[in-house]
Amino acid sequence: MDFHRPPDRRGTASEKWDKYAGRDILPMWVADMDFAAAPAILDALRRRIDHGVFGYTHAPDSLVDATQQHLQDRYGWTVEADWLTWLPGLVPALSLACRAVGEPGDAVLTATPIYPPFLKAPALAGRALATAPLALLDGRWRWDWQAMENAAAGAKLLLLSHPHNPTGRCWDEAELAELIAFSKRRGLIVCSDEIHCDLLLGTRRHQPLAAVDPDFAARTITLMSPSKTWNLAGLGCAFAIIPDTGLRRRFRHEMSHRVPPPGALGYVAAEAAYREGEPWRQALLAVLRDNRDAIVQALAGGRLPLIPPQATYLAWFDARAVHPERPMPAFERAGVGLADGRDFGAPGWLRLNFGCPPATLEAALRRMRPLL
Repeated sequence: MDFHRPPDRRGTASEKWDKYAGRDILPMWVADMDFAAAPAILDALRRRIDHGVFGYTHAPDSLVDATQQHLQDRYGWTVEADWLTWLPGLVPALSLACRAVGEPGDAVLTATPIYPPFLKAPALAGRALATAPLALLDGRWRWDWQAMENAAAGAKLLLLSHPHNPTGRCWDEAELAELIAFSKRRGLIVCSDEIHCDLLLGTRRHQPLAAVDPDFAARTITLMSPSKTWNLAGLGCAFAIIPDTGLRRRFRHEMSHRVPPPGALGYVAAEAAYREGEPWRQALLAVLRDNRDAIVQALAGGRLPLIPPQATYLAWFDARAVHPERPMPAFERAGVGLADGRDFGAPGWLRLNFGCPPATLEAALRRMRPLL
């Protein structure tokens, strides 16, 4: 588990690294870590490859059992096997959720800033997008309930990021209860993207939205995957947890002939992550905490305000002092490639991926210093 000397990803068709191929720019934009997968996952993949046959594959019972056990042990959430629907990723699942709820022309509500596919999925499903800004008050990202009420007209679905991408907020149980009360009042179904749920950087335990209020669980679609935590995005294995039979049937109907199932290696990696990946995850979290703290220290007292993320390996900061709408080119000229806040509905902000070796982060912060 060497988090200080990862493999060289250049020349491996890496989306992250190829964006700046041939340029002296450190890529710290897309949510993709530079660390090799856990040894237990690599061993499981080798065993499956040695079998030599890669035909059509469904989720094995052992993976279903491992996933149920993971959810029970980590969150105290009892999930029935029938509630699980396996997917090749969470981005297509957002569009499926939009298609499965309401009718064409209905609105889908979300709060900005937000992971860019949230802003694109409604239109791809023939729905209207409705947004309300989060409020930054007293050094904390919060819900603006009046703005949510104003934006919710005609909405049937709420897309939630929990923990939140890009701000790194962990919504606490009181906030989730308030969100549920709002959703009940407005008659909303909530699709909760919880892909970063195993990347909390403090002592708090993640609380799945569907487990907060059993009476509301029937109005939830929870999206999860081991991909972010164990750096497995290229293997494409995720799942939706949908307790309600009717909602689950509609979701699967929209999935048929539109979204393929995961492949054999994705299933194998997911099971190994949930069964044997905990030591690697704990070592990863120690590195991410140190990286997070290094960013906080570097930006402290400067002109780029940062709220320290409580989860994820993503730092979201206000760069409007560099440029009110387009600060990213200045950082690229300095040799650091970040994610543009305009894609998240927040011009002037930037997102930095610190899922990298400490030396890489140190080099990036050194390059950024004239802008800080």
